[in-house]
Amino acid sequence: MNKRKLAGLISALAFTPALAGAQTAADHPTYAKEVSRIIQDNCQICHQPGQIGPMSFTSYEEVRPWAPLIRMKVMEREMPPYQYDADIGVQHLKNDWRLSAEDIGTIVAWVDAGAPMGNPEELPPPKDFPAVGEWRLAAELGPPDHTIQSTPWNVPANGQDLWWEPEVDSGIAENRCIKAVETLPSKAAHGSTHHANSHFITQDENGEWVTYGRLSEFAFGKLGEKVPKGACRTAPANSKVGWSIHYYPDGKAVPNDQVTVGIWYQDEDFDEESAYPQDLRAYNLSGGGDFLIPPHGKLMTQGFHSFDHPVRLDSWQPHLHLRGVAMSMEVFYPETGRREVLSQASNWNAGWNHSHTYEDGYQPLLPAGATIILTAWYDNTADNPRNPDPDQWVGAGQRTTDEMSHAWIAVTHLDEAGYQKELEERDAREQRAMAAR
Repeated sequence: MNKRKLAGLISALAFTPALAGAQTAADHPTYAKEVSRIIQDNCQICHQPGQIGPMSFTSYEEVRPWAPLIRMKVMEREMPPYQYDADIGVQHLKNDWRLSAEDIGTIVAWVDAGAPMGNPEELPPPKDFPAVGEWRLAAELGPPDHTIQSTPWNVPANGQDLWWEPEVDSGIAENRCIKAVETLPSKAAHGSTHHANSHFITQDENGEWVTYGRLSEFAFGKLGEKVPKGACRTAPANSKVGWSIHYYPDGKAVPNDQVTVGIWYQDEDFDEESAYPQDLRAYNLSGGGDFLIPPHGKLMTQGFHSFDHPVRLDSWQPHLHLRGVAMSMEVFYPETGRREVLSQASNWNAGWNHSHTYEDGYQPLLPAGATIILTAWYDNTADNPRNPDPDQWVGAGQRTTDEMSHAWIAVTHLDEAGYQKELEERDAREQRAMAAR
C-alpha cells in the first residue's frame, strides 16, 4: 500500500464511538433511515454470507465496525468496485455501480456523526439476491432461453495457469438474434475461473469448420452483456461453440468442472430484417501484441482501429492484468483533426472486469474513417498495491502474472442511412432539452 493510502487508512480508523453523540439525530443521517438503503442497494450483493465480499454487511451490527473504512473507500470511489471515471467521457451507462455524489455525502456525514443507528422501525425489509452459481440477469430477464456447457475438466487444487479449450455442439436449431448473454462459472470453481471466452464455429461452403464470431466473454466481476434495441448479434443454427477457459488454481480441487453460457433470445416479434448486425471483438492495444515492462518500471501501450463504414459503440470493457492501472478510449476524426475521449478508467482493478454499456441513444457514433485510439498504462513498481513482484520483468502473455493489452468492444455496424437517423434523433433530443431549460 502506498504512503498516501496508508495515511488515509490510519486517519479513517482513528474514528471512535465517542463521536456518536456529537450531533442530534435531526442533524445527520442514520443507519436505519438512509445508510441501510444505500448499503442494501449497492453493497450487500457481495457483502453477505456465501458471497465474495470479505465481510458481511446485512445488519447494523455488521456494518458499524467497518464504518471508517467504508467512508474512505466510497470517498476514493474504490467501492462499489466500478472502474470508470466520473468526470470524463460518456456518463450515461446501464448497470452503473457508481455511487451518486449524494449517497457518498450521506455516508460521510453518517460516519462523521458517529455512525448512529437511529430508529430501528425505519429499517427497510431484507432484500433477496442471487446466490453464487445463479444467473445474475435472471432477475430482469427470467431464466435463459438456451444454455450451452463446456465439457468437464478436472481443476487441481494447486499449480500454475491452466487452459481448457473444448468444442461442443451449440444445440441451436435456427438462426436467432441474441438479446442478452451471460457466462456462469460453476459455484465450486468460481474463485479459480479466471476467464471463460466462447465463440461460434460454423461450416463454410466447402464444409470446413471456421470461426463465425464471438458468443461471450467472462472475467472476474463481469455481469453479462445485453444487446441494445435495433441490433442483432446472431446465434447461428447448426453451429459449434469453441471455449477458451483459463483456470488459476485457488487451493480447492474441482473435479469435472463445467462452465455454462446462457442465451436470452430477442422476442418473437423482433424485427430482424431491419436490425443492424452487432458483434463483440477484442481490440489490441500494443501494436503487434508484444511488449516488456522492466522491473520497477512503467509502460504505456496504444492501439488503433478504424472502420470503412459508420459504427456505433455499444459497450467498452478494458482488460489488463495485475500491473495494469488505467485505460482510455478516444476517437480521432480525420476530417477535422479533433480527438475526443469517450471513456476512461483511471483506477483499473483486475478483480473487476466490467462491461461498461452505454445507455440507448448515448452510445458513441463514429463516422466512416474515424479511428478508435485505445491507450493503456502499466505500473510495475512497488507503488502498485496489486503488483505481486516489482523485481520481475513482465511481458505480454496469457498467464495471470503476464500482462494483457486489449479492450472488448461491442460494435453495431451501421450504413449511412442508419448513422444519419441516429444523429437526427440525438439532435432532436438536444433541441427538446434546450427548450425545456
